Amino acid sequence: MTHPHPDPFKQARAEAPILRCPFQGEPIAMILRHEDVRRGAKDWQTFSSDAPFRVPIPSEEDVRTMRQLPIETDPPDHTEYRAIVEPFFKRAKDAAMVARVEALVDRLLDEALAREITEIVHDFALPLQSHALTYLLNVPETEAATWIGWGIHVFRVRDGIKPGTELEKYLHEQFDRAEAAPGEDFFSALAHAEFRGRRLTREEAMGFANLAFAGGRDTIIHTVSNLFGYFAGHPEALEFLRADPGRAVHASEEFFRVYIPLTHIGRVCPVDTEVGGITVPAGQRISLCWSSANRDETVFESPDEIRLDRKPNPHLAFGFGTHLCLGAPHARLLVRTLLQKLAGRVSAVEVLSAEERVEREEEYERVVGYDSLVARLVPR
Repeated sequence: MTHPHPDPFKQARAEAPILRCPFQGEPIAMILRHEDVRRGAKDWQTFSSDAPFRVPIPSEEDVRTMRQLPIETDPPDHTEYRAIVEPFFKRAKDAAMVARVEALVDRLLDEALAREITEIVHDFALPLQSHALTYLLNVPETEAATWIGWGIHVFRVRDGIKPGTELEKYLHEQFDRAEAAPGEDFFSALAHAEFRGRRLTREEAMGFANLAFAGGRDTIIHTVSNLFGYFAGHPEALEFLRADPGRAVHASEEFFRVYIPLTHIGRVCPVDTEVGGITVPAGQRISLCWSSANRDETVFESPDEIRLDRKPNPHLAFGFGTHLCLGAPHARLLVRTLLQKLAGRVSAVEVLSAEERVEREEEYERVVGYDSLVARLVPR
């Protein structure tokens, strides 16, 4: 089973441990090899996340006004900030949450199977992500309609509106409501949370909420649409999963490995640091290239193949070390459930048209998902 998207870092990774690439005019050393990426992710003293707006690459000064929490901090701040919201993200393991996600996937499949064709990105992946997020944040499911209305690119210019403007306005409204009439939801918890004996500031609360939407939006949408694209070319994979629903666990991890939507993440070197044989000056960034690490031939046998029973599978799709992704349990629940339901209810996926989303930089081009994927789902 060959992975449909090529690995743009294969040759560079074989030749050197880093790839120099400019982003917004800033030269950044991309760390490519699995062990180097994992070591760097764990070493927050050398490669710091205490860099507002600069952890994402390209940087995000133009799309938000606050530091994202807890990701743009280092321990001990990171540890204490993370503890404030971790209970919400652990809800993905609750039986009630699992049941709601299962019912959601069934409902979306009912709708897709009833239609002649379905545009997977906007009519399946986006609703799945949005409705499931209401469960995670414990807000009314009706909020999903607002989030779906933003489309898949809330952090890009749309209809002449500045990137991120709609989201920030929405978040302020939610915190105003939560302060006036608190409930059991994510916004209320943040509006009344404390950090080291004081109430969180509005900016801090906004930082948590911004990350909850930014970190789990495009990533889920692209992963889900990639799955449909894969099954269209590999109906035998549905048969493989159908034979044993438990296989969805390892299959999920393999799909996360090869279909990681986030190419890399940034870290800042507090002092001059040697990285892959070059010196990165103090204050400059490096990149932890998750997508390259996940295709490292020295770690993964036949890394360009999707092996749904791959084990062990030490992929880095959710990062590594202190900053391991808060949303990992939620993403795993969604993808595992989708795989089980697809295998049980769909015999084939027929793609009618596809428009890939390609990340283009000076030194590489990488397919991260689809802007549009029109398909017909054939019921069992």
